[in-house]
Amino acid sequence: MENNFYEQEKQMERQAVGESLGRYTAKTFLLMFLGLLVTFGVALFLAGSNYGRYAVHYALYYVPYIHLILLIAELFVVVGMTACIHKISTTTATVFFFLYSLLTGLTFSVIFIAYEMSSLVLIFGATALYFGGMAVFGYVTNIDLSRMRNVLLGGLIFLIVMNLLMMFIPAFEVADRVVCTIGVIVFLGYTAYDTQKIRSFYGAYQGDEVMLKKASVFSALQLYLDFVNMFLYLLRLLGKRKN
Repeated sequence: MENNFYEQEKQMERQAVGESLGRYTAKTFLLMFLGLLVTFGVALFLAGSNYGRYAVHYALYYVPYIHLILLIAELFVVVGMTACIHKISTTTATVFFFLYSLLTGLTFSVIFIAYEMSSLVLIFGATALYFGGMAVFGYVTNIDLSRMRNVLLGGLIFLIVMNLLMMFIPAFEVADRVVCTIGVIVFLGYTAYDTQKIRSFYGAYQGDEVMLKKASVFSALQLYLDFVNMFLYLLRLLGKRKN
């Protein structure tokens, strides 16, 4: 009976009217790429220019808890978009997505100042390679990756707990390399899982053009988060800080 899952998806695709699954998937990944472009563009500008570095140092010095403010703003944007995806318009969802990308770029500027540029480029290339490989696997495989959901969620909860413990209990910092390795593995799994979900959304909302577009934005956000988190864990694991 489980084999019928993908047979039904293929049948829905053949019966579908409008853009193909391949085109729909490509547009979703293009939106994700544009979000990454905003994030890394903002971070590179702020970290690479004198005015940008001055603005970052000024904010860190004169704005109390700036990191916490940006984190809360990012959480507000992503939670708000996720919770209201059925109520907001496609344009609003897209604005939320790019706003989140912009806020992440502001937080990344501090990281880009702290690390060697050659190291950042190398880690970005490695992330793109790993991400691309798992995305292709998630798109072409006939294995139902939804079975991985509970395992991936458990891994995500473990990462959140361990990162909080390392923030408040210095003794836990000795496990940082192990945590980072698990983080890379978890988000590799999420990349394949979220890529396959694009196909599921395509089948589920084929008759609703508006929801299909909003599902594309939501999938782009999920894939964006997978890439960004994988990049951060690889950077913590292999990155070289400036003296």
